[in-house]
Parts: sequence; structure tokens; C-alpha cells
Amino acid sequence: MKIIVTGAAGFVGSNNVLALNARGERDVVAVDNLKRSEKFTNLVEAEFGDYLDKQEFLDLLRSRALPKPDVVFHQGACSDTMETDGRYMMENNYRYSVELFRWCQELRVPFVYASSGSVYGLGPVFKEGRANERPLNVYGYSKFLFDQFIRRALPDLRAPVIGLRYFNVYGPRESHKGRMASVAFHHVQQFLAEGAVKLFEGSHGYANGDQRRDFIHVDDVVATNLHFWDHPVSGIYNVGTGRAQAFNDVARAVVNAIRADQGKPALTLEQLVAAGEIRYMPFPEALRGKYQAYTQADRAALEQAGMTAPFRTVEAGTADYVQWLLARGR
Repeated sequence: MKIIVTGAAGFVGSNNVLALNARGERDVVAVDNLKRSEKFTNLVEAEFGDYLDKQEFLDLLRSRALPKPDVVFHQGACSDTMETDGRYMMENNYRYSVELFRWCQELRVPFVYASSGSVYGLGPVFKEGRANERPLNVYGYSKFLFDQFIRRALPDLRAPVIGLRYFNVYGPRESHKGRMASVAFHHVQQFLAEGAVKLFEGSHGYANGDQRRDFIHVDDVVATNLHFWDHPVSGIYNVGTGRAQAFNDVARAVVNAIRADQGKPALTLEQLVAAGEIRYMPFPEALRGKYQAYTQADRAALEQAGMTAPFRTVEAGTADYVQWLLARGR
């Protein structure tokens, strides 16, 4: 059995490979671009049969020299929502995906790929449907455009295709993402460096730190990928908890997990604010009109396709993640 995972040294990709290993799968081809070599650390614990540079992989694909795999998990993409080079984004996220999809269809190979909740922009409705999709940046547009391509292809598929719209993912093996790492990761770094977590003051009708997102642990994202390999139902699905939780919840979970590690008792949000361990800063004017103050995945289609397993809350998932970071020196 051969399994291809693109973006295998990245955040979701490396966790995808490790989850396959946990199921006893070792015949995995890991594909990535290690121009940023620090990502290699994500694969140190993984077992796989071969590694291919992304360009070498594309050359082999275009010459039809790649052997047929049993499934492709396409996690590779430029995920920097601040990237302004539209040509690079479209080549990396859209054209690459189209070529890989067509190859999988030729060989009748199931294709599970990463889309993004960013396609919905400011919302307020986060349900799979063209009327709800208004991306705010070229990253979101590149994901939206490929989803549209897949929608047109769905009636004539020769093999299953599953697009998964990830919401706000956090968890192990994301440190290489820098500014694009999750708020949970940045909160840990802030607190350990400065003794406080900083959140935005009230905006968009929300109180201080009460802006809300659908935060999902990477293990739940990977479990969804594997579910659709086991039980393929072609389509495009939201991958979120279905719960919008406040940034205050993330900050409180992070600080209390660190306090527990230091032998200190947990505090309420009000107590943490009073102690100066959670602080608020003015909302940047530059972000008004460009900031998702609320996201919440509609899970109806996902559950109808059979993925009904509960996903972790921010409190449970963040506590596990903080312990993982602290055990590795963050």
C-alpha cells in the first residue's frame, strides 16, 4: 500500500503522517518543499517509505512516472493569509491542486484535500454554499477557486474527492508557521516571555477579548481526514467543532495550564485580568473590515456524511497542547 501526503513536513501534514503510523501504515510517500529547512523536525518522529521534493514530485506526476497510490492526502499549500503575491498563491494552491486532482482521477485514486474556512470571509453564515463564500484575501480566494473547480467536477467523478474546510486549527508541530501559527501557540510564547497574554479590546460589538472563533485541535482535523479515507463521500465539508469560543477562553486555558505546570492554582478570567496575566490592547484600525470576529462551522453536512465524533473543546485541547509544548521546551 502506498499513501501520498503532500505538505508532509507542515503542520497538518506531519500530524497526518503520524496518525497513519499509529494505524500501522508505513508505506507513505512524504512530499514537501524544505526550502525552509526547520520544518524537517516535524518528521523526525514519523516513519515513511520515501521523501520527494515538491518539484520532483510534480515532474514525476507530469511525466506520469509515479506509481499508483491507494490514496492522496493533499495538505500542501501556502497558508500565509498575509501573502500578497497572487501569482505565487494561485500557482501553489490552485494550479498544483488541479494537476494532482486530474492525476488522481485518471488513476481512480481517492483524493482528500485541505480547503479552508477562510473562504467565508466575514460570514456571518459558515455553511457550505456559494452564497456564503466571500474570501477576504488571496489565500482564501485560492482555496475558494479550487473548491469551485471541484464542485463543477463532482457529477463526473471516477474516484472519491473530499474537500475539507479547516477552521482555526491549533496543536503540535506548528511552530515553523511563525506569525501564522495559532493564537494558542502565540499565547504560550507571550506568557512565558512576558508573564501576560495580550488580547484585543472590544470590537465588532464584542467585549474585550470576546471575539469568537471555531478553534479545532489538529488531531480532530486529522481524524476527519482518515474518516473520509475509510468512508469516502465525495463533497466539500466544514471541519470545525461547531462551537464559537472566545479568545478569552483560549487565553484563560493557556495561562491556567502554565500555572498548573508551575504548581499554581487556576484562576477565573476576572482574576487573571486583575492579576495582569491577561491584558487588552486597542483593536488595530487597519484590521477593521478585514478581521473575522466570529466564525462557527456549520457541521450539518459533515455529520450527514458520517463524521459524528465529538471534537475537543478549547479548554481540553489547549491544556493538552500547552503540556506538549512545555515538555519540549515550547
